[in-house]
Amino acid sequence: MYDKTFEEVLERFRTIAFSEQFDMIVAIANGGIIPAAIINQRFGVEIQLLKINLRDSNQKPLYDSPQLMAPIDFEYKGKTILLVEDRVKTGASLTKACELLKEAKLIKTFAVNGKADYSLYDESCFKFPWLL
Repeated sequence: MYDKTFEEVLERFRTIAFSEQFDMIVAIANGGIIPAAIINQRFGVEIQLLKINLRDSNQKPLYDSPQLMAPIDFEYKGKTILLVEDRVKTGASLTKACELLKEAKLIKTFAVNGKADYSLYDESCFKFPWLL
């Protein structure tokens, strides 16, 4: 498994082009928190957490489908949202999040690695440089 340096990944964060302007960034916690914070350095908009869980820290499924772990405690209706996840394997967490936030004006998805509207990589799994 090839690991990427923090500098390599940050360069992708710096150079990715976004077509929309977002009212907020919603990070799927916990994996999306650090990528959302990095993206927010460019946008300077509010970040909210959506606590959804499907897998454990070793990427083994804990549930049959993603579960909402805490109530949504922010206003998202009518907003343009960038939904951020670190790794997208099946897309189940992004799909669940989009269902939960369906009253938003627009939702675009972002993944560090995997299939999304915006992604830095779409390749076999690699260890993120910010993980211990």
